[in-house]
Amino acid sequence: MTDVTHLPGATYHFWQWQSRAACRDLGSARFFHPAGERGEDREERDAAAKRVCAGCPVRAACLDHALSSHERYGVWGGLTEEERQARLARAGSARRA
Repeated sequence: MTDVTHLPGATYHFWQWQSRAACRDLGSARFFHPAGERGEDREERDAAAKRVCAGCPVRAACLDHALSSHERYGVWGGLTEEERQARLARAGSARRA
């Protein structure tokens, strides 16, 4: 489950970027893997999601949200959960150095 303690609240201006997202009307199946999906199927789904993200006008805001709220699942802002975890780990290491 997503840790919502990091979310800024229900104030509209925090969330208005979502109304301009390229994925807004595409459904979640392209961005969140089903249970047990692995290998080539997962890679293809992730690549399809990243293609949507690549042309998205709010990609940076989406990624900022995913990183700040520690979204655990799905492709957000063009990064998979593993890519986001690696980025957060690198940022944590840089802060400790």
